[in-house]
Amino acid sequence: MSRIGKAPIKLSSDHVIKLDGNLLSVKGKLGELKYELLPGMSLEIEDGIIHVKRADDSKNQRAAHGLTRALIQNMVTGVSEGYEKILHIFGTGYNAEVIDPWLKMSLGYSHDILLYIPQELKVEASAVPRSKTGRQDFTTIIKISGISKQLVGQFAAEVRGCRPPENYKGKGVRYHNEYVAIKAGKAGSK
Repeated sequence: MSRIGKAPIKLSSDHVIKLDGNLLSVKGKLGELKYELLPGMSLEIEDGIIHVKRADDSKNQRAAHGLTRALIQNMVTGVSEGYEKILHIFGTGYNAEVIDPWLKMSLGYSHDILLYIPQELKVEASAVPRSKTGRQDFTTIIKISGISKQLVGQFAAEVRGCRPPENYKGKGVRYHNEYVAIKAGKAGSK
Protein backbone atom coordinates (compact mmCIF):
# COMPACT_ATOMS: atom_id res chain seq x y z
CA MET A 1 0.00 0.00 0.00
CA SER A 2 1.31 3.43 -0.91
CA ARG A 3 2.19 5.43 2.19
CA ILE A 4 1.16 8.64 0.45
CA GLY A 5 -1.94 7.12 -1.13
CA LYS A 6 -3.38 5.69 2.08
CA ALA A 7 -3.06 8.96 4.03
CA PRO A 8 -6.48 10.61 4.53
CA ILE A 9 -7.25 14.08 3.23
CA LYS A 10 -8.95 16.26 5.84
CA LEU A 11 -11.49 18.83 4.71
CA SER A 12 -12.56 21.97 6.54
CA SER A 13 -16.10 23.28 6.80
CA ASP A 14 -15.63 25.74 3.92
CA HIS A 15 -14.77 23.03 1.35
CA VAL A 16 -17.48 21.79 -1.01
CA ILE A 17 -16.63 18.45 -2.68
CA LYS A 18 -18.66 17.06 -5.57
CA LEU A 19 -17.94 13.77 -7.35
CA ASP A 20 -19.75 13.29 -10.66
CA GLY A 21 -18.66 9.96 -12.15
CA ASN A 22 -14.88 10.37 -12.50
CA LEU A 23 -14.89 14.19 -12.30
CA LEU A 24 -13.99 15.60 -8.88
CA SER A 25 -14.82 19.23 -8.12
CA VAL A 26 -13.34 21.01 -5.07
CA LYS A 27 -14.67 24.46 -4.17
CA GLY A 28 -13.31 26.73 -1.45
CA LYS A 29 -13.11 30.39 -0.47
CA LEU A 30 -10.51 31.19 -3.19
CA GLY A 31 -12.10 29.37 -6.13
CA GLU A 32 -12.86 26.01 -7.69
CA LEU A 33 -10.64 23.29 -9.19
CA LYS A 34 -11.61 20.17 -11.14
CA TYR A 35 -9.78 16.89 -11.66
CA GLU A 36 -10.67 13.76 -13.61
CA LEU A 37 -9.76 10.61 -11.68
CA LEU A 38 -7.42 8.14 -13.35
CA PRO A 39 -8.84 4.71 -14.32
CA GLY A 40 -9.01 2.35 -11.33
CA MET A 41 -9.07 5.14 -8.72
CA SER A 42 -12.09 5.72 -6.49
CA LEU A 43 -12.89 8.00 -3.56
CA GLU A 44 -14.64 7.47 -0.24
CA ILE A 45 -15.90 10.71 1.28
CA GLU A 46 -17.20 10.55 4.86
CA ASP A 47 -17.27 12.97 7.80
CA GLY A 48 -15.02 15.55 6.11
CA ILE A 49 -12.31 13.01 5.23
CA ILE A 50 -11.41 11.71 1.76
CA HIS A 51 -9.83 8.28 1.29
CA VAL A 52 -8.36 7.39 -2.12
CA LYS A 53 -8.78 3.73 -3.09
CA ARG A 54 -7.26 1.74 -5.97
CA ALA A 55 -8.66 -1.20 -7.93
CA ASP A 56 -5.72 -3.64 -7.60
CA ASP A 57 -2.03 -3.89 -6.65
CA SER A 58 -0.49 -3.59 -10.12
CA LYS A 59 2.52 -1.32 -10.56
CA ASN A 60 0.56 1.32 -12.50
CA GLN A 61 -2.25 1.37 -9.94
CA ARG A 62 0.21 1.76 -7.04
CA ALA A 63 1.91 4.68 -8.81
CA ALA A 64 -1.41 6.35 -9.66
CA HIS A 65 -2.66 5.87 -6.09
CA GLY A 66 -0.09 8.20 -4.50
CA LEU A 67 -0.28 10.63 -7.42
CA THR A 68 -4.06 10.93 -7.19
CA ARG A 69 -3.97 11.52 -3.44
CA ALA A 70 -1.24 14.18 -3.77
CA LEU A 71 -3.11 16.01 -6.54
CA ILE A 72 -6.36 16.06 -4.54
CA GLN A 73 -4.50 17.32 -1.46
CA ASN A 74 -2.96 20.10 -3.57
CA MET A 75 -6.44 21.05 -4.81
CA VAL A 76 -7.85 21.18 -1.27
CA THR A 77 -4.93 23.33 -0.07
CA GLY A 78 -5.09 25.57 -3.16
CA VAL A 79 -8.76 26.51 -2.86
CA SER A 80 -8.41 27.35 0.84
CA GLU A 81 -4.90 28.88 1.18
CA GLY A 82 -3.52 29.27 -2.35
CA TYR A 83 0.09 28.98 -3.52
CA GLU A 84 2.77 31.61 -4.03
CA LYS A 85 6.23 31.66 -5.60
CA ILE A 86 8.63 34.56 -5.18
CA LEU A 87 11.41 35.27 -7.69
CA HIS A 88 14.25 37.79 -7.46
CA ILE A 89 15.94 39.44 -10.44
CA PHE A 90 19.60 40.34 -9.89
CA GLY A 91 21.66 42.35 -12.39
CA THR A 92 22.34 45.92 -13.40
CA GLY A 93 19.54 47.15 -15.64
CA TYR A 94 17.49 43.98 -15.16
CA ASN A 95 13.86 44.65 -14.26
CA ALA A 96 10.29 43.49 -14.74
CA GLU A 97 6.86 45.05 -14.86
CA VAL A 98 3.32 43.79 -15.30
CA ILE A 99 1.43 45.18 -18.27
CA ASP A 100 -1.87 43.27 -18.20
CA PRO A 101 -2.01 40.50 -19.43
CA TRP A 102 1.78 40.39 -19.97
CA LEU A 103 4.89 40.23 -17.82
CA LYS A 104 7.56 42.41 -19.47
CA MET A 105 11.16 41.67 -18.46
CA SER A 106 14.42 43.37 -19.42
CA LEU A 107 17.13 40.80 -18.74
CA GLY A 108 20.17 42.05 -20.64
CA TYR A 109 19.14 40.81 -24.07
CA SER A 110 18.77 43.08 -27.11
CA HIS A 111 14.99 42.78 -26.72
CA ASP A 112 12.44 42.71 -23.90
CA ILE A 113 10.81 39.41 -23.04
CA LEU A 114 7.01 39.28 -22.89
CA LEU A 115 5.31 36.36 -21.12
CA TYR A 116 1.54 35.94 -21.21
CA ILE A 117 0.09 35.68 -17.69
CA PRO A 118 -2.67 33.04 -17.43
CA GLN A 119 -5.99 34.40 -16.15
CA GLU A 120 -5.91 32.09 -13.12
CA LEU A 121 -2.70 33.68 -11.80
CA LYS A 122 -1.97 36.97 -10.09
CA VAL A 123 1.50 38.40 -10.81
CA GLU A 124 3.08 41.43 -9.12
CA ALA A 125 6.47 42.99 -9.87
CA SER A 126 8.14 45.57 -7.64
CA ALA A 127 11.61 47.09 -7.26
CA VAL A 128 13.09 46.86 -3.76
CA PRO A 129 16.22 48.76 -2.68
CA ARG A 130 19.11 46.78 -1.23
CA SER A 131 22.47 48.00 -0.04
CA LYS A 132 25.56 46.59 -1.70
CA THR A 133 29.06 47.95 -1.08
CA GLY A 134 27.83 51.32 0.15
CA ARG A 135 25.88 52.33 -2.96
CA GLN A 136 22.15 52.13 -3.59
CA ASP A 137 21.19 49.09 -5.66
CA PHE A 138 17.77 47.69 -6.59
CA THR A 139 16.49 44.18 -7.05
CA THR A 140 13.15 43.33 -8.62
CA ILE A 141 10.81 40.92 -6.88
CA ILE A 142 8.15 38.99 -8.81
CA LYS A 143 5.30 37.41 -6.81
CA ILE A 144 3.25 34.74 -8.56
CA SER A 145 0.14 33.50 -6.76
CA GLY A 146 -2.85 31.33 -7.60
CA ILE A 147 -4.90 28.33 -6.50
CA SER A 148 -3.33 25.74 -8.82
CA LYS A 149 0.06 24.52 -7.55
CA GLN A 150 0.96 23.15 -10.99
CA LEU A 151 0.14 26.40 -12.81
CA VAL A 152 2.00 28.60 -10.29
CA GLY A 153 5.09 26.38 -10.44
CA GLN A 154 5.04 26.13 -14.22
CA PHE A 155 4.81 29.90 -14.75
CA ALA A 156 7.56 30.52 -12.17
CA ALA A 157 9.80 28.04 -14.02
CA GLU A 158 9.11 29.81 -17.33
CA VAL A 159 10.08 33.17 -15.79
CA ARG A 160 13.27 31.73 -14.28
CA GLY A 161 14.09 29.99 -17.57
CA CYS A 162 14.27 33.35 -19.38
CA ARG A 163 17.60 34.10 -17.63
CA PRO A 164 18.75 31.45 -15.12
CA PRO A 165 21.32 32.68 -12.58
CA GLU A 166 24.90 32.44 -13.79
CA ASN A 167 27.80 31.27 -11.62
CA TYR A 168 30.28 34.15 -11.95
CA LYS A 169 28.36 37.24 -10.85
CA GLY A 170 25.05 35.69 -9.79
CA LYS A 171 23.06 37.73 -12.32
CA GLY A 172 19.71 36.39 -13.48
CA VAL A 173 16.35 35.26 -12.13
CA ARG A 174 16.29 33.13 -8.96
CA TYR A 175 13.72 31.66 -6.66
CA HIS A 176 13.48 33.16 -3.18
CA ASN A 177 16.21 31.63 -0.97
CA GLU A 178 17.82 29.84 -3.95
CA TYR A 179 21.54 29.46 -3.37
CA VAL A 180 23.89 30.14 -6.29
CA ALA A 181 27.51 29.08 -5.80
CA ILE A 182 29.71 31.85 -7.17
CA LYS A 183 32.87 30.64 -8.94
CA ALA A 184 36.22 32.36 -8.49
CA GLY A 185 36.65 33.19 -12.17
CA LYS A 186 39.89 33.41 -14.07
CA ALA A 187 42.94 33.74 -11.78
CA GLY A 188 45.18 35.22 -14.44
CA SER A 189 48.75 34.30 -15.34
CA LYS A 190 52.07 35.70 -14.11
